[in-house]
Amino acid sequence: MRMGAVAGLALLALSHPVLAAEPGKAAVKILALGDSLTAGYGLAESDGFTPRLQRALRDKGYEVEVINAGVSGDTTAGGRARLDWALADQPQAAIVELGANDGLRGIDPASTRENLDAILATLKERGVPTLLAGMYAPPNLGRDYGDRFNAIYPELAAKYDVPLYPFFLEGVALDRNLNQEDGMHPNAQGVAIVVKGILPHLMDLLDEITSADTPADTSNGDIKG
Repeated sequence: MRMGAVAGLALLALSHPVLAAEPGKAAVKILALGDSLTAGYGLAESDGFTPRLQRALRDKGYEVEVINAGVSGDTTAGGRARLDWALADQPQAAIVELGANDGLRGIDPASTRENLDAILATLKERGVPTLLAGMYAPPNLGRDYGDRFNAIYPELAAKYDVPLYPFFLEGVALDRNLNQEDGMHPNAQGVAIVVKGILPHLMDLLDEITSADTPADTSNGDIKG
């Protein structure tokens, strides 16, 4: 094999040094806390968000287990109420995808904000790096409601210094070809697009975990002994 090819393979291997699959190494647990969009409503189990995301990450060399903590119909209040239970699995990272049902029910954005704030505060307290997935309010609820609701996600992401994926359904919402008959839940093709969109953001989060867990090299290149 040519030296250039060897060097290229070495660089590829080093790009994700800790989370890449290693024999005998425990998978990194990622908690996906959400509603029906996370749960995989109306889909075959293998076509849901969490199994597709897990496969996509493993295809990129990450040894992960994505825990499906999605509950159909759940609001931010429901997610907040069951967070301690969900954390019993001791995840090393989390995705928070909640708020769509708050918007559909016209719940006061102040309540939605309070619940998401509490969820992010708990995750920070527990030392769980988190990716926040945003939602947009339904336009039929009016501009004032929409402005207050849509501001929640970027403002909380800034408050807790967590990465934000601005809109979970980016590229999928309102497209009949990418949604089930109800027009709200992605079909298998739609989920594939959701995963493709959020994947780089989650990879960045996992790489940050890798960097934080890797001891600094203080040898200055010296050979000891």
